[in-house]
Amino acid sequence: MKNHFLLLDPLRLGAALSVAVFHLMFWSWAWPSIGVPPGFEHYVAADVQFPSAARFTWFGWVGVEIFFVISGFVIANSASKSSAIEFLFSRALRLYPAVWVCSTATFIVLLLFASGEASEFILPYIRAMLLIPKGIRGQWIDCVYWTLAAEMAFYGLVFCMLLTKKITLRHLAWGLTIYSGVFNAFALLVVSRVIPSEILYLVVLMFRVPCATWLLCHGCFFALGIWLFISANRKLTALELFAVTVTCLSGFTEIYCFSSFLLTNIPAISGQSPLAPIVVWAAAVLIIAVAANRSRGSTGIASPDAVGYLRTLGLITYPLYLTHNVFGSAIVRVLVHAGLDASLAVWVGLGMLVLICWLICAKIEPAIRRLLREIFSNFGLLPKTEPPSSPPSRLLGCAFPLPIRAKVNFTGR
Repeated sequence: MKNHFLLLDPLRLGAALSVAVFHLMFWSWAWPSIGVPPGFEHYVAADVQFPSAARFTWFGWVGVEIFFVISGFVIANSASKSSAIEFLFSRALRLYPAVWVCSTATFIVLLLFASGEASEFILPYIRAMLLIPKGIRGQWIDCVYWTLAAEMAFYGLVFCMLLTKKITLRHLAWGLTIYSGVFNAFALLVVSRVIPSEILYLVVLMFRVPCATWLLCHGCFFALGIWLFISANRKLTALELFAVTVTCLSGFTEIYCFSSFLLTNIPAISGQSPLAPIVVWAAAVLIIAVAANRSRGSTGIASPDAVGYLRTLGLITYPLYLTHNVFGSAIVRVLVHAGLDASLAVWVGLGMLVLICWLICAKIEPAIRRLLREIFSNFGLLPKTEPPSSPPSRLLGCAFPLPIRAKVNFTGR
């Protein structure tokens, strides 16, 4: 297998940009139709609308579902080479520095631009800094942080898997496949009114965002990522290919259910097809699957320059995702008030955000990580590098050892 999955990083950046365009050019003005409480970004957003672009921007949220598949892939890779403590430490070093920087930037922007009381933002800011789920009635400092709650839940499952030394990635993938597949099948029955119940309809919606930590809606995406990682190391059995089919159908269902909700409640897109986000997601998954299959038997190594540039794109993605909504809305607002055309302001704002996020991932995050490593080292808390608690073949649920070239070095969120 190649030492770097070349398509992963640009795909992830593309997913982040699609979510950013969704929030800045669609959700920023279309959200009142849904009837849900607004997030803090509506305190700072410019009073502009983009109805003519709605047919291209309304399904940008599917980038989140693409993120989850990629996360399942790269976290499976990380777990296959780490002990439980090493995995926990590496995830903390990956997540927290960017969250600290980005949530602080968001907090400052809210203090400068928002009309609400400063006390309104303090508790959400603390939750964000600690990555504590907000609960059903709480508020995120930025609504996009809900995906981190789902990510943390998945990381917790992987950590427990490594602790047991008996549960494999294959077992975890099967569990999430069945668990999430059953719920999404039930959700489809409710959304299609085969089971006519407004209460159950609200319950289905609740488990998508407010209760994302349960992974009922999104567990299938993480499971698919694990299956794709396993397929990058060995051929899948017929039963495992059936599991992949189930996760794909479950993913289609989750995307269809949320698409139907938006198309039913937002008049500006009532005539659009719910298949559009499904096609985009399926294309992204196909890219990952084909590349994983080709890399399984390849020993080629990409040039260091190519890997470096692509890795930078991947690293930019995380802070870009965390800052595009509130922070990005504030940038667009300033540009619009300065006289720039609204559409142009969005694209110029995104360009500025990419540069800012490069500074965060290339300079600020590494400095924070070095400081944390030094602190942990001084207190003797830095985990020692050691072989994974189980060999890669064991973690994948294989009965045979994997070749050395199957070890990969991917960057993950």
